[in-house]
Amino acid sequence: MAIKLEICTGDPEGVLAAIKGGADRVELCSGLAEGGLTPSAAMIRYSAQRIPTNVLIRPRAGDFVYSPDELDVMAEDIRIAVENGAQGIVTGALTPEGEVDVEACRYLLKAAAGLDNTFHRAFDVVANPERALEEIIELGFARVLTSGQSSSAEAGAFKIASLKKQAGKRISIMAGAGVTPKNIASLVMTSRADEIHASARSLRKSELNVSGEAKMGSADSADGSRMATDPEIVAALRKAIDMI
Repeated sequence: MAIKLEICTGDPEGVLAAIKGGADRVELCSGLAEGGLTPSAAMIRYSAQRIPTNVLIRPRAGDFVYSPDELDVMAEDIRIAVENGAQGIVTGALTPEGEVDVEACRYLLKAAAGLDNTFHRAFDVVANPERALEEIIELGFARVLTSGQSSSAEAGAFKIASLKKQAGKRISIMAGAGVTPKNIASLVMTSRADEIHASARSLRKSELNVSGEAKMGSADSADGSRMATDPEIVAALRKAIDMI
């Protein structure tokens, strides 16, 4: 089976770059500098009309322990994603003890109305990944995104391989975090992951011809430059996968 390539992006330029580079799907989010947050309805519609789009459902940065009010907002965000053509959702919830919050996840999946679904990298901070994987499978998630509980998928490749062996064909294991054209081949060979997730970004200089010291947020650079999805990196990832 061909290995699928998912690109994480959050703006029209990034969606078009993912398409041009040959991605199979995008994970759509905003706030990439904060680990990803739920995108706007208009952005969901734009992306879903052009490429299979799984939408991140995460109402805030920080941990993955959510209040009842936050879960209600997340469920509403899922319904909005469905209404705007999303093919799937990407989400997850944990208990304060670092276990999968089964009831919260069940509530969110019910709102997803049978869409494709991914349990995101909340998995990488669970206390017992083997038990968590079984619970995620039991809940009915289609895949789990993981770096093997390491700083990068490359560093966690052997752990990902262990999870893949445990999962068998019951759920797709998608490796992500720090994936580059240089390490993707060895990552796939070692981890045996079914799918690969990458941001494929490079520094994009600002087109603004004036400068100043004001910053709009902690992640912003003083000169207005930003990290943006790069179609050449996406294409290099695609080529590397296809050569395996």
